Amino acid sequence: MFRAVAGRLLFASVALVILSGCQGTTTQSASPAQPSSSKRLVGLWMTTPDGKHRLDLISPDEIPATGDYQVHVSIDTGVRYQKMIGMGAAITDASADLLQHTLPATERSDLIRELFDPDAGLGLSFTRVVIGASDFSTRHYSLDDSPGNEPDPNLSHFSIGPLKETVIPTLQAARQANPSLVVMASPWSPPAWMKTSKSLITGRLLRSAYQPFADYLVKTVREFGENGIPVDYISLQNEPDFEPADYPGMRLPARERAELISDFVGPAFAASGLDVQILEWDHNWDQPQQPLDVLSDAEAAAFVSGVAWHCYAGDVAAQDMVRRRHPDKDVFFTECSGGEWSSEWPDAWSWTMENLIIGATQNWARGVLLWNIALDEDYGPHLGGCGNCRGVVTVSRETGKVTRNQEYYALAHYSRFVDPGAYRIEAISSSATVKVVAFQNPNGEIVLIAFNSGDGSVDLKVDVSDTPGSIKVLSRSAITAVWAIAG
Repeated sequence: MFRAVAGRLLFASVALVILSGCQGTTTQSASPAQPSSSKRLVGLWMTTPDGKHRLDLISPDEIPATGDYQVHVSIDTGVRYQKMIGMGAAITDASADLLQHTLPATERSDLIRELFDPDAGLGLSFTRVVIGASDFSTRHYSLDDSPGNEPDPNLSHFSIGPLKETVIPTLQAARQANPSLVVMASPWSPPAWMKTSKSLITGRLLRSAYQPFADYLVKTVREFGENGIPVDYISLQNEPDFEPADYPGMRLPARERAELISDFVGPAFAASGLDVQILEWDHNWDQPQQPLDVLSDAEAAAFVSGVAWHCYAGDVAAQDMVRRRHPDKDVFFTECSGGEWSSEWPDAWSWTMENLIIGATQNWARGVLLWNIALDEDYGPHLGGCGNCRGVVTVSRETGKVTRNQEYYALAHYSRFVDPGAYRIEAISSSATVKVVAFQNPNGEIVLIAFNSGDGSVDLKVDVSDTPGSIKVLSRSAITAVWAIAG
């Protein structure tokens, strides 16, 4: 229980933030009820959007409850849902370049340890890496750029060299801080010679390039592994229903993804012996029919382990809707960026808490990923695409100062307390304005995350311990409460 209590108490001085919660529907209960046992509250952490508290360990006496319970929260450890992998953010070219070239070695090591170490930091356990360039790169490239974009079906020009400059060392350092780090990889574009446009920007995948593209993905995963970075999950194409005008991207319709998976990518990975799982979609909540179309192809579905989602359109409930149709497929949330379009804490904090920390996990997500883990004070470096996206942390190129943003604190309310391998368990709030989600760690601890989206403080009566008490949650604030099993 060291991480649960001692490590968390050590970390309690760090500030954290969460945004408003969304209660998804559930369709299954997994495990039968476990024998009841004594439980005691061992810690209560709070973040408020006014900055007074940032993941502070608090005493109930500090914000005393009245005993007039406005909200009842019931937790049932006998109803289990998905097994959690955890939360994190993407290590993009921009993030890796910033960390490797801006911070001195000691400061860089300290920050990476703070972000990933499960005993002394946030304990982020999930990350994403781009196969080639995205808009958050200083140049546009793939891992097989042939001279003159001449066809290279044998991948003779393949090189993971560009990723060895900053991305691989950053991933290696993150895995040193957290050896259990789970890695997802996604291409923004295949090599230009595989596309109708002969460019990384726009275009479609040539039919003649289906097998070389499958080989390209397999070779990429193998090269990552040989550099000490096992890839656990891969998607075929980031945001396959979007064709960006000024950075790498490509449309890849559902019917083409289904054929690629069933006839090329799925068999290629199966033959490779690599332990990597394919995630379908990797795009927004607003088009659930697209992953449903792919999963309706039985041959493709046999190679797909789950569906990945982004936040930029639609509603988080789409995750639950697709899972109801395919309960054998995992759910992952794989991209959302904070940005200056929502710069104020009460707005950005509340939205992230409602839709991602609570909403995505209530709607079956086993893992939740934000976009860039670090950006500079000018929201970069980037080449095309988003000009005002915010990193989980901001690192000043001038001073090296690290600013922990809203999203950092939102992630921390989960990642500091919920261990990989935890199960989401039943948690029901009697109020629509108090959003809740609960987990049980492998060691038996129970973790409740609650966010009050209303304008006034509320007292919660939580049915989990042997002596239920009252917990006050301030307006637009979040609490994480941890109960240990006595014995």
